[in-house]
Amino acid sequence: MRVLQVIDSLDAGGAERMAVTLANALSRTSHDSFLCATRKEGLLKATLAPEVGYVFLNKRTAYDVLALQKLVRFIHRHKIEVVHAHSSSYFFATLAKKMSPGVRLVWHDHYGDSEHVSQRRFKVLKYCSRYFDGIISVNETLKAWALEQLHCSHVNYLQNFVSIDNVEATEDHLPGEEGYRLLCLANLRSQKDHLNLLTAYKLVLPQYPNVTLHLVGARQEAAYVQSLEDYVKSNELTGVYFYGAQGNVLSLLRMADIGILSSRSEGLPVALLEYGMAGLPVVCTRVGQCPEVVGDRGLLVPSQDPEALATGIRQLLEDQAMRDALAHKFQQHIKKTYSFEAVLPILLRMYTS
Repeated sequence: MRVLQVIDSLDAGGAERMAVTLANALSRTSHDSFLCATRKEGLLKATLAPEVGYVFLNKRTAYDVLALQKLVRFIHRHKIEVVHAHSSSYFFATLAKKMSPGVRLVWHDHYGDSEHVSQRRFKVLKYCSRYFDGIISVNETLKAWALEQLHCSHVNYLQNFVSIDNVEATEDHLPGEEGYRLLCLANLRSQKDHLNLLTAYKLVLPQYPNVTLHLVGARQEAAYVQSLEDYVKSNELTGVYFYGAQGNVLSLLRMADIGILSSRSEGLPVALLEYGMAGLPVVCTRVGQCPEVVGDRGLLVPSQDPEALATGIRQLLEDQAMRDALAHKFQQHIKKTYSFEAVLPILLRMYTS
């Protein structure tokens, strides 16, 4: 089978990492794997496997005719059988399918704010869904929403997954004392609620003055980022580091001691799976699919509750045995349930059904 992943950018976001991970993983099978970035390249381009066929469209507008022609030529030249469109790339992928009617089109819904999916704007998506041969939803809430709202009856829940193949070492390092380095892998936008984490960190500092907090993620909302920096400065918080977007995140995660997600809403966060694959114990908010992923293999706390988050962090800081046991249990669960080998048979059935 010849499969093309389509994604709007290669910035280091969850949907983008999933598209690249899928392309890389498929390239190690008997199937031919390709990836198209429509609008923007980014850090993740360097993580593409050499075996993955790649095209960049440099799309400037929603109806960029030259970019569309380039995509259609690529589909025809490489005899693409399945176009797997991620997130907002569905629109351009739909235009390409209308010019390549023999191609099967699968849309992958990574919508992260699933707790508020009823507020989603989807007029264009609803129209395009008439051309979808299948829909992949990252949680059951999004699956139910798609079945109710869109014009496609083939909707499947498929959990995100992670791969540890070809993880290169990095010369970067995380400052701080070993055993006390907290890391949050989440792009800097309001949904991820870093202020909740910073408030919890402030509560933890008096008891653990040697703890450090490492925030890894793209600066997506300027006003929001400024509010975080202002909070750090006005509260004189020490040991807080902002790293921006990073490509090789698993290598960085292995230098940390505790993985944290403080989001007010989620789908199925790839970062949580990456914490597990890197062998980190986790504290995360009870949103989206996080309870299903973590279960009793980590600490779950209510969202928008910094006191509860601080309590969870303290529990792991003060109990090395608990930390090690949870980290091992979580890692084994992620490797067994959220690896590419676990999802490949389901994915191939979706491609061919």
